[in-house]
Amino acid sequence: MLSYYKTIDGHISPIPNCEPGCWINCVAPDDEEINSLIADYQIEPDFFRAAMDEEESSHIDCEDENTLIIIDMPVIEKAGKNITYTTTPLGIILTEKNVITVSTKENPVINEFSEGVVKGVQTNLKTRFVLHFMLRVATRYLQYLKQIDKISNFVEKELRKSMKNSELIQLLDIEKSLVYFSSSLKANETTIEKIMRGRVVKLYDEDQDLLEDVLIEVKQAIEMSNIYLNILSGTMDAFASVISNNLNIVMKVLASITLLMAIPTVISGLYGMNVTGAPLPFFWFPVCLAGAMMGIAYFILRKKNMF
Repeated sequence: MLSYYKTIDGHISPIPNCEPGCWINCVAPDDEEINSLIADYQIEPDFFRAAMDEEESSHIDCEDENTLIIIDMPVIEKAGKNITYTTTPLGIILTEKNVITVSTKENPVINEFSEGVVKGVQTNLKTRFVLHFMLRVATRYLQYLKQIDKISNFVEKELRKSMKNSELIQLLDIEKSLVYFSSSLKANETTIEKIMRGRVVKLYDEDQDLLEDVLIEVKQAIEMSNIYLNILSGTMDAFASVISNNLNIVMKVLASITLLMAIPTVISGLYGMNVTGAPLPFFWFPVCLAGAMMGIAYFILRKKNMF
């Protein structure tokens, strides 16, 4: 689907057709739409293949008068009650007079721009428009990282109450999300540093401050993701030790109970043999069994002083 937007009276507004200085938004475009863009703007077909590839990492590519910038964006995926975070590539193509964004599905960052939430954005200022995109992406990373931290703390508290597989699996999903964020943010940082050199994308004096803000936000997100990942890894190791320790305690209890239950069985078994002498009085067996049960009860009540 193709949509056209242009800054009119300081606000981004949709327009019916493409104009010089407008922003062209492509969300899951079909072959006909891609071919029309290739023909109209002489864009390299590989640009669209890279932008539509879910496994494409962040990078910059130039061909003739057009430039492709791939950045990784954070997205939320919901599967039932569980929430996982992952990344998806966003392709930004800079032509002579327009900016084209290509994505496989809608995402909150693009919606913020198309709905006019982001203020002070000029679609005709291509470089500055791209930097605003990158700044909103970095801000979205920071927002999701704070959400991940809150979810991790909540799951950790639940896990302290009861060791359930669901909480452990949720922590594993959070750890996986942090790994995705960390690798994608590092790739975005490399791309931004290439832009900062000014060799690939033309930079103006008024763009330097904005570009530095983008780089600062990305570095902060990288640091946060690494900190959360280290904390979560330590938490997972600690809970693994706790679960192993609890299993050892349970096995000790079961072994002790088995030994105590074997006492009346041995006694009754000895007197059940064909031996001479007086048989075991009938009342001795329940007495032995009651004594064993009392020992088990005392053993359980004194769990902290077990073997």
